[in-house]
Amino acid sequence: MSASMPATRRSHAAAAVVTGAGSGIGRAFAMELARRGGSVVCADLDPATAKETAATIEGRGGRALPVACDVSIEAQVWDLAETAEHWLGRPAGLVVNNAGIGTGGRVIGETPLPDWRRTLEVNLWGVVHGCHVFVPWLRAAGGGGIINVASAAAFAAAPRMAAYSASKAAVLSVSETLAAELSGTGVGVTVLCPTFVRTDIVSGELIEAAAARAATVLMRLTGSSPDRIVRRTLDAHDRGRLHVLPQWDARLAWRGKRFFPAGYTRAAGLLGRLLPKSET
Repeated sequence: MSASMPATRRSHAAAAVVTGAGSGIGRAFAMELARRGGSVVCADLDPATAKETAATIEGRGGRALPVACDVSIEAQVWDLAETAEHWLGRPAGLVVNNAGIGTGGRVIGETPLPDWRRTLEVNLWGVVHGCHVFVPWLRAAGGGGIINVASAAAFAAAPRMAAYSASKAAVLSVSETLAAELSGTGVGVTVLCPTFVRTDIVSGELIEAAAARAATVLMRLTGSSPDRIVRRTLDAHDRGRLHVLPQWDARLAWRGKRFFPAGYTRAAGLLGRLLPKSET
């Protein structure tokens, strides 16, 4: 793909790697890429769920390979890339850095430091490892794409979500920097920033119980399906879009934070005082 050509149709018949493919948004990415004719390496920390996703794809006539991978460990991401290249017969042309965990419920100063570290190890370093390992191959090939999954929390920080918001803000920044560095190479970069998506992320062990209950209610009332989010993201990536804010509330928060930063912070502070307190 020459530098002057539009970044289009990267998700069609892609040789793809998806991390966190065992559930939620990651599984939806793997399923949709396979539906579009792609061969998909389904990576997940849990080998059983990776196998479930791959088996579902193959049961529908697609081609998929399950791989166990902890994206917070650099060596395992290198192993993932080599396994993918061997199975695909060539380096991956599309990489979806999706693997992530949820953290929330406690204010700064009360959030345990191990929770901070684990959140950054997975949500930030998982993306950094994925970009560090796969981007040179994509650049050398002169085409392909990277999709990094961030969150609206990246720019619309809310109380009691500091570790999660910080990790996703870093993913947004890394993605924007990467897009600038890859400009003119034929490699496209997209960063997904959704609000509530109906997944099991709020069931994670690093989310305090009261916060998890509140998030579950909001997710049930306002959350979008992973399939819908993924289709919009892949279509936007095919059109060469950098930022994907697939829901109206994400776009509202983006504009509100940009044009009324002080008012946004005051509103967030009020929200913080209304949130249920930690039970521990």
